Amino acid sequence: MRLPPFNPYIAVVVGVIAVSSSAILVRLAGEAPAAVIALYRLLLAVIIMSPYVLLKNRREFKSIQKKDLLFSVLAGVFLALHFILWFESLNYTSVASSVVLVTLQPIFAFIGTYFFFSERFSPGAVISMIIAIFGSIIISWGDFQISGLALLGDLLALLGAVMVTAYFLLGQQVRKRLSLMTYTFVVYGISSITLILYNLAVQNPFFGYPADHWLYFLGLAIIPTFFGHTLFNWALKWLSTSTISMGIVFEPIGASILAYFILGEVVTWSQLLGGTIVLFGLFLFIMSTTRKSKVTISRKS
Repeated sequence: MRLPPFNPYIAVVVGVIAVSSSAILVRLAGEAPAAVIALYRLLLAVIIMSPYVLLKNRREFKSIQKKDLLFSVLAGVFLALHFILWFESLNYTSVASSVVLVTLQPIFAFIGTYFFFSERFSPGAVISMIIAIFGSIIISWGDFQISGLALLGDLLALLGAVMVTAYFLLGQQVRKRLSLMTYTFVVYGISSITLILYNLAVQNPFFGYPADHWLYFLGLAIIPTFFGHTLFNWALKWLSTSTISMGIVFEPIGASILAYFILGEVVTWSQLLGGTIVLFGLFLFIMSTTRKSKVTISRKS
């Protein structure tokens, strides 16, 4: 495998900063249904990408293997489901709770890579997983004391974490054979089609939203999508699903800070305590699952 043009870990850091804005933009576009917000986030991204991909990468589409196409389609469906569930969770619970719980995806990545890719983890990884789960219980219990609907939001966020983990696991295989732009275009396109069908099924209106909402839709398409998920997809060629998932652990910190200053959300004691325990558990997980094979980065003398 050829060397990456720049350190993929830097790409993950930039991606984490970008995706931290996602929950804030979703909340600002709150007059639109969650599935509509998800649709325009991905559809606008596809439209922006189309000229470049269709001109530069059209030959690659003809050489896509059936297995890679199937995995890409499934990844697109799971990504659509992730956005529906996660965006919907923000209608019921706080940004802090939702983002912390959806960030628990490394736990599901742990299970997925264990069963499907034979990755083995130390007892320390299992202990750290238990710590993270304990922290999520504290968050959910605190939210339940506030409102049963907040607990529903927490559950939706956890389901969103399951969906995005499946998306990453499928992408890890395909990205080793397809270019970033081709893979991303196919996945986002399939996600858009899935979301169009879903919105038609539940009869969500596609238009009639305030003018500023279209700016939020565009912001979602550019910032967390291109500078977030697209960078994660690029890094998947050199880093494992677990590594990408663990980098995203720091998203709740950025999202909570933005939610405080932009939305005026105050973090409750249970969110602070539970979130701290979750992040501590996930940090221990990072330390326990550090891959022995490091990515070699070329240096110019």
